[in-house]
Amino acid sequence: MANFKGHALPGSFFLIIGLWWSVKYPLKYFHQRGKKNKLDHLQQRLELIEATIKTLFSAIGILAEQFVPDGPHLHLYHENHWVKLMNWQHTTMYLFFGVSGIIDMLTLLIAHIPLGVDRLVLAMAVFIEGFLFYYHVHDRPPLDKHIHSLLLFALFGASISIALEVIFRDNIVLELFRTSILIFQGTWFWQIGFVLFPPFGTPEWDQNDMDNIMFITMCYCWHYLLALCIVALNYSLVYCILTRVRRPGGGEIIGIQKLKPDHTYQTALLSGSDEE
Repeated sequence: MANFKGHALPGSFFLIIGLWWSVKYPLKYFHQRGKKNKLDHLQQRLELIEATIKTLFSAIGILAEQFVPDGPHLHLYHENHWVKLMNWQHTTMYLFFGVSGIIDMLTLLIAHIPLGVDRLVLAMAVFIEGFLFYYHVHDRPPLDKHIHSLLLFALFGASISIALEVIFRDNIVLELFRTSILIFQGTWFWQIGFVLFPPFGTPEWDQNDMDNIMFITMCYCWHYLLALCIVALNYSLVYCILTRVRRPGGGEIIGIQKLKPDHTYQTALLSGSDEE
Protein backbone atom coordinates (compact mmCIF):
# COMPACT_ATOMS: atom_id res chain seq x y z
CA MET A 1 0.00 0.00 0.00
CA ALA A 2 3.00 2.33 0.11
CA ASN A 3 2.08 3.70 -3.34
CA PHE A 4 -0.92 4.83 -5.35
CA LYS A 5 -1.76 1.38 -6.72
CA GLY A 6 -1.63 -0.10 -3.23
CA HIS A 7 -4.49 2.19 -2.18
CA ALA A 8 -6.42 1.96 -5.45
CA LEU A 9 -6.57 -1.86 -5.22
CA PRO A 10 -8.46 -2.16 -1.90
CA GLY A 11 -10.45 0.96 -2.80
CA SER A 12 -11.66 -0.76 -5.95
CA PHE A 13 -12.54 -3.93 -4.01
CA PHE A 14 -14.63 -1.99 -1.50
CA LEU A 15 -16.31 0.05 -4.24
CA ILE A 16 -17.29 -2.99 -6.31
CA ILE A 17 -18.84 -4.81 -3.36
CA GLY A 18 -20.47 -1.62 -2.03
CA LEU A 19 -22.09 -0.81 -5.38
CA TRP A 20 -23.35 -4.38 -5.62
CA TRP A 21 -24.84 -4.15 -2.12
CA SER A 22 -26.55 -0.86 -3.01
CA VAL A 23 -28.56 -2.80 -5.62
CA LYS A 24 -28.78 -6.16 -3.87
CA TYR A 25 -30.32 -5.07 -0.58
CA PRO A 26 -33.12 -2.93 -2.09
CA LEU A 27 -33.95 -5.82 -4.45
CA LYS A 28 -34.04 -8.24 -1.54
CA TYR A 29 -36.11 -5.85 0.60
CA PHE A 30 -38.79 -5.18 -2.00
CA HIS A 31 -38.91 -8.83 -3.00
CA GLN A 32 -39.44 -10.03 0.57
CA ARG A 33 -41.96 -7.45 1.75
CA GLY A 34 -44.93 -9.31 3.10
CA LYS A 35 -43.17 -12.65 2.76
CA LYS A 36 -41.12 -14.82 5.07
CA ASN A 37 -37.47 -13.86 5.25
CA LYS A 38 -36.21 -16.88 3.37
CA LEU A 39 -33.77 -16.77 0.52
CA ASP A 40 -35.02 -18.47 -2.59
CA HIS A 41 -32.68 -20.64 -4.63
CA LEU A 42 -31.48 -17.82 -6.90
CA GLN A 43 -30.78 -15.48 -3.99
CA GLN A 44 -28.81 -18.16 -2.17
CA ARG A 45 -26.67 -18.75 -5.25
CA LEU A 46 -25.99 -15.03 -5.57
CA GLU A 47 -25.00 -14.89 -1.89
CA LEU A 48 -22.61 -17.79 -2.46
CA ILE A 49 -21.07 -16.09 -5.50
CA GLU A 50 -20.65 -12.88 -3.50
CA ALA A 51 -18.92 -14.73 -0.65
CA THR A 52 -16.60 -16.43 -3.15
CA ILE A 53 -15.70 -13.10 -4.77
CA LYS A 54 -15.03 -11.53 -1.36
CA THR A 55 -12.69 -14.39 -0.50
CA LEU A 56 -10.99 -14.13 -3.90
CA PHE A 57 -10.47 -10.38 -3.52
CA SER A 58 -8.89 -10.96 -0.10
CA ALA A 59 -6.56 -13.62 -1.51
CA ILE A 60 -5.49 -11.26 -4.32
CA GLY A 61 -4.78 -8.56 -1.74
CA ILE A 62 -2.65 -10.91 0.37
CA LEU A 63 -0.65 -12.07 -2.64
CA ALA A 64 -0.15 -8.49 -3.83
CA GLU A 65 1.16 -7.39 -0.43
CA GLN A 66 3.48 -10.35 -0.01
CA PHE A 67 4.88 -10.93 -3.46
CA VAL A 68 5.42 -7.51 -4.98
CA PRO A 69 9.11 -7.06 -5.88
CA ASP A 70 9.90 -5.29 -2.59
CA GLY A 71 7.47 -7.36 -0.51
CA PRO A 72 8.35 -9.64 2.41
CA HIS A 73 7.64 -12.87 0.47
CA LEU A 74 6.18 -14.47 3.62
CA HIS A 75 9.28 -13.62 5.68
CA LEU A 76 8.27 -12.02 8.97
CA TYR A 77 11.60 -12.01 10.83
CA HIS A 78 14.99 -12.28 9.16
CA GLU A 79 18.55 -11.61 10.33
CA ASN A 80 17.53 -10.10 13.65
CA HIS A 81 14.95 -7.64 12.30
CA TRP A 82 11.31 -7.55 11.27
CA VAL A 83 10.63 -7.69 7.55
CA LYS A 84 8.21 -5.21 5.94
CA LEU A 85 5.78 -4.93 8.84
CA MET A 86 3.67 -2.44 6.88
CA ASN A 87 2.94 -5.12 4.29
CA TRP A 88 2.21 -7.61 7.05
CA GLN A 89 -0.35 -5.25 8.58
CA HIS A 90 -2.11 -4.94 5.24
CA THR A 91 -1.93 -8.72 4.82
CA THR A 92 -3.59 -9.15 8.21
CA MET A 93 -6.42 -6.85 7.16
CA TYR A 94 -7.03 -8.85 3.98
CA LEU A 95 -6.77 -12.09 5.96
CA PHE A 96 -9.69 -11.22 8.23
CA PHE A 97 -11.88 -10.23 5.28
CA GLY A 98 -10.95 -13.53 3.67
CA VAL A 99 -12.06 -15.36 6.82
CA SER A 100 -15.32 -13.41 6.66
CA GLY A 101 -15.87 -14.59 3.07
CA ILE A 102 -15.22 -18.21 4.06
CA ILE A 103 -17.67 -17.96 6.98
CA ASP A 104 -20.27 -16.51 4.61
CA MET A 105 -19.91 -19.55 2.37
CA LEU A 106 -20.05 -22.01 5.27
CA THR A 107 -23.18 -20.32 6.66
CA LEU A 108 -24.91 -20.80 3.31
CA LEU A 109 -23.73 -24.38 2.76
CA ILE A 110 -23.95 -25.87 6.27
CA ALA A 111 -27.37 -25.65 7.89
CA HIS A 112 -26.36 -26.07 11.54
CA ILE A 113 -24.05 -23.01 11.63
CA PRO A 114 -25.87 -20.19 13.50
CA LEU A 115 -27.11 -17.58 11.05
CA GLY A 116 -25.61 -14.56 12.84
CA VAL A 117 -22.03 -15.85 12.78
CA ASP A 118 -21.38 -14.38 9.33
CA ARG A 119 -22.32 -10.87 10.47
CA LEU A 120 -20.32 -11.23 13.68
CA VAL A 121 -17.17 -12.23 11.79
CA LEU A 122 -17.67 -9.38 9.31
CA ALA A 123 -18.00 -6.93 12.21
CA MET A 124 -14.79 -8.36 13.65
CA ALA A 125 -12.98 -7.96 10.30
CA VAL A 126 -14.01 -4.28 10.06
CA PHE A 127 -12.97 -3.71 13.69
CA ILE A 128 -9.57 -5.32 13.02
CA GLU A 129 -9.09 -3.04 10.02
CA GLY A 130 -9.74 0.02 12.21
CA PHE A 131 -7.56 -1.36 14.99
CA LEU A 132 -4.65 -1.84 12.58
CA PHE A 133 -5.10 1.64 11.14
CA TYR A 134 -5.03 3.15 14.62
CA TYR A 135 -1.48 1.82 15.13
CA HIS A 136 -0.56 2.36 11.50
CA VAL A 137 0.13 6.08 11.41
CA HIS A 138 2.52 6.81 14.28
CA ASP A 139 5.55 8.97 13.49
CA ARG A 140 4.08 10.16 10.19
CA PRO A 141 3.58 13.71 8.85
CA PRO A 142 0.41 15.44 10.10
CA LEU A 143 -1.58 15.17 6.85
CA ASP A 144 -0.71 11.49 6.41
CA LYS A 145 -1.73 10.75 9.98
CA HIS A 146 -4.94 12.78 9.71
CA ILE A 147 -6.18 11.31 6.44
CA HIS A 148 -5.78 7.77 7.78
CA SER A 149 -7.20 8.57 11.21
CA LEU A 150 -10.41 9.97 9.73
CA LEU A 151 -11.18 6.51 8.41
CA LEU A 152 -11.36 5.17 11.97
CA PHE A 153 -14.69 6.93 12.61
CA ALA A 154 -16.31 5.11 9.70
CA LEU A 155 -14.72 1.75 10.51
CA PHE A 156 -15.64 1.62 14.20
CA GLY A 157 -19.13 2.94 13.43
CA ALA A 158 -19.60 0.27 10.77
CA SER A 159 -18.32 -2.41 13.14
CA ILE A 160 -20.98 -1.52 15.72
CA SER A 161 -23.68 -1.37 13.05
CA ILE A 162 -22.75 -4.77 11.60
CA ALA A 163 -22.68 -6.27 15.11
CA LEU A 164 -26.29 -5.08 15.53
CA GLU A 165 -27.18 -7.09 12.43
CA VAL A 166 -26.45 -10.24 14.41
CA ILE A 167 -29.65 -9.46 16.34
CA PHE A 168 -31.59 -7.41 13.77
CA ARG A 169 -30.86 -9.47 10.70
CA ASP A 170 -32.26 -8.33 7.33
CA ASN A 171 -32.87 -4.84 8.68
CA ILE A 172 -32.81 -2.67 5.56
CA VAL A 173 -31.68 0.46 7.42
CA LEU A 174 -28.62 -1.26 8.91
CA GLU A 175 -27.85 -2.94 5.59
CA LEU A 176 -27.97 0.35 3.68
CA PHE A 177 -25.85 2.07 6.34
CA ARG A 178 -23.26 -0.69 5.98
CA THR A 179 -23.42 -0.26 2.21
CA SER A 180 -22.83 3.49 2.43
CA ILE A 181 -19.82 2.97 4.70
CA LEU A 182 -18.32 0.44 2.28
CA ILE A 183 -18.73 2.74 -0.72
CA PHE A 184 -17.31 5.61 1.32
CA GLN A 185 -14.36 3.48 2.35
CA GLY A 186 -13.65 2.62 -1.28
CA THR A 187 -13.68 6.25 -2.44
CA TRP A 188 -11.60 7.31 0.58
CA PHE A 189 -8.86 4.80 -0.21
CA TRP A 190 -8.64 6.36 -3.67
CA GLN A 191 -8.51 9.81 -2.05
CA ILE A 192 -5.64 8.71 0.20
CA GLY A 193 -3.76 7.47 -2.86
CA PHE A 194 -4.23 10.78 -4.69
CA VAL A 195 -3.11 12.83 -1.67
CA LEU A 196 -0.11 10.82 -0.49
CA PHE A 197 1.08 9.43 -3.84
CA PRO A 198 -0.13 11.84 -6.56
CA PRO A 199 -0.25 10.04 -9.93
CA PHE A 200 0.30 11.47 -13.41
CA GLY A 201 3.04 13.83 -12.22
CA THR A 202 0.69 16.08 -10.26
CA PRO A 203 2.26 18.26 -7.51
CA GLU A 204 2.72 16.69 -4.09
CA TRP A 205 0.65 17.90 -1.15
CA ASP A 206 2.36 19.75 1.68
CA GLN A 207 2.13 17.25 4.53
CA ASN A 208 2.50 19.95 7.19
CA ASP A 209 0.07 22.55 5.85
CA MET A 210 -2.90 23.02 8.20
CA ASP A 211 -5.06 24.29 5.33
CA ASN A 212 -4.61 20.93 3.61
CA ILE A 213 -5.72 19.18 6.79
CA MET A 214 -8.83 21.38 6.99
CA PHE A 215 -9.66 20.71 3.34
CA ILE A 216 -9.25 16.96 3.75
CA THR A 217 -11.64 17.04 6.71
CA MET A 218 -14.28 18.73 4.56
CA CYS A 219 -13.49 16.33 1.73
CA TYR A 220 -14.14 13.45 4.10
CA CYS A 221 -17.70 14.71 4.66
CA TRP A 222 -18.23 15.18 0.93
CA HIS A 223 -17.14 11.60 0.27
CA TYR A 224 -19.71 10.25 2.69
CA LEU A 225 -22.40 12.49 1.22
CA LEU A 226 -21.54 11.05 -2.19
CA ALA A 227 -21.84 7.52 -0.79
CA LEU A 228 -25.28 8.34 0.67
CA CYS A 229 -26.40 9.78 -2.67
CA ILE A 230 -25.28 6.64 -4.50
CA VAL A 231 -27.18 4.41 -2.08
CA ALA A 232 -30.30 6.60 -2.28
CA LEU A 233 -30.14 6.76 -6.07
CA ASN A 234 -29.78 2.99 -6.49
CA TYR A 235 -32.54 2.37 -3.95
CA SER A 236 -34.86 4.67 -5.90
CA LEU A 237 -33.91 3.11 -9.25
CA VAL A 238 -34.60 -0.39 -7.95
CA TYR A 239 -37.97 0.72 -6.60
CA CYS A 240 -38.95 2.43 -9.86
CA ILE A 241 -37.85 -0.52 -12.01
CA LEU A 242 -39.66 -3.09 -9.85
CA THR A 243 -42.79 -0.94 -9.76
CA ARG A 244 -42.79 -0.66 -13.55
CA VAL A 245 -42.15 -4.38 -14.01
CA ARG A 246 -44.80 -5.56 -11.53
CA ARG A 247 -47.56 -3.16 -12.55
CA PRO A 248 -48.94 -5.19 -15.52
CA GLY A 249 -49.29 -8.38 -13.44
CA GLY A 250 -49.92 -6.91 -10.02
CA GLY A 251 -53.72 -7.06 -10.05
CA GLU A 252 -54.02 -3.29 -9.68
CA ILE A 253 -56.97 -1.20 -10.78
CA ILE A 254 -55.46 1.08 -13.39
CA GLY A 255 -58.50 2.98 -14.58
CA ILE A 256 -62.28 3.29 -14.92
CA GLN A 257 -63.95 3.59 -18.31
CA LYS A 258 -67.32 5.29 -18.73
CA LEU A 259 -69.53 3.71 -21.41
CA LYS A 260 -71.69 6.39 -23.05
CA PRO A 261 -74.50 4.24 -24.60
CA ASP A 262 -76.00 2.92 -21.36
CA HIS A 263 -74.15 5.18 -18.88
CA THR A 264 -72.62 2.19 -17.06
CA TYR A 265 -69.14 1.80 -15.80
CA GLN A 266 -66.63 -0.86 -16.64
CA THR A 267 -63.69 -1.50 -14.38
CA ALA A 268 -60.45 -2.47 -16.13
CA LEU A 269 -58.53 -5.00 -14.07
CA LEU A 270 -55.15 -6.25 -15.10
CA SER A 271 -54.33 -9.44 -13.25
CA GLY A 272 -52.58 -12.71 -13.85
CA SER A 273 -55.83 -14.72 -13.38
CA ASP A 274 -58.69 -15.19 -15.88
CA GLU A 275 -61.87 -13.16 -15.52
CA GLU A 276 -64.98 -15.03 -14.43
